[in-house]
Amino acid sequence: MPAARLLDFGDLAGWAADDHVAALSAYRATVELLGPDWPRPDRAQARSFFEEHFVPIETGAPPGLITGYYEPEVEGSGILTLGYEHPLYAPPRDLPADRPWFSRAEIEDGNLLTGNELVWLADPVEAFFAQVQGSVRVRLDDGSIRRYGYVAKNGHEYRSIGKELTRRGVGEPAGITADGIRGWCRANPEAVPDLLRHNPSFVFFRHLDLDADTGPIGTAGCPVTPMRSVAVDPDVIPLGAPVWVEGGPLATLMIAQDTGSAIKGAQRGDVFCGTGKDAGHRAGDMRISGRLVTLFPRSLAERIAK
Repeated sequence: MPAARLLDFGDLAGWAADDHVAALSAYRATVELLGPDWPRPDRAQARSFFEEHFVPIETGAPPGLITGYYEPEVEGSGILTLGYEHPLYAPPRDLPADRPWFSRAEIEDGNLLTGNELVWLADPVEAFFAQVQGSVRVRLDDGSIRRYGYVAKNGHEYRSIGKELTRRGVGEPAGITADGIRGWCRANPEAVPDLLRHNPSFVFFRHLDLDADTGPIGTAGCPVTPMRSVAVDPDVIPLGAPVWVEGGPLATLMIAQDTGSAIKGAQRGDVFCGTGKDAGHRAGDMRISGRLVTLFPRSLAERIAK
């Protein structure tokens, strides 16, 4: 466990101005994942509940990296047809739980997922981004929407195609945004398959029966909430824990309700930004140098930090 130190709520810039009611609502959704030492919401006002029952603990050494993710909404078809030729897949029956399966390139070269198609999209890049985000809403020709979420992956390490483009000299040295990747792919369609294969990781989906106004399902097993749910490294931050996310325009109490292949370390967070294009722009532009401060129950705090 990285070094940890106790803080006061006064050390959290913007704490008093936050919407603690919204944070408490998100906390309620996954508090049962936590052990008996973690307080259950009571009749106290939201801000008082957090201040009376928790202690802020900064783990690791800021500054950390805060990014964003979102739920794409794209056009698609329930059947293979002209213009919709890039599927999302259900997992194969022989997917092993204890070792990597075939890589992205091997899957494509061997047509290893024929028969596992769930839905077809128009753009291979959008199918790829659906895998990166782990969820997607697909609008069909009849206007109906189907929702799909992460169920499994092939076990290979995730590699960023954005970092690969930057290595090739595309974009700014600090990195290329998701919209920048899309633009490059539109301008270089012949190079897209090779670029996507840079990432050997492959994500499989399942159909989700969710209300239209709820977020996708996070690792914690509940719908995530825009700007209140954050993906963390569960080896450091317990799923369900309140996390103060501070940096740039953010000064917000969020709840650890998701994880991600690239989210590793005590000072690494990925904020759920919502659904659709606007959320995608917000997530794509979010690359903040900041810090994560976990709120631990008072009964645990002194065992964790000094």
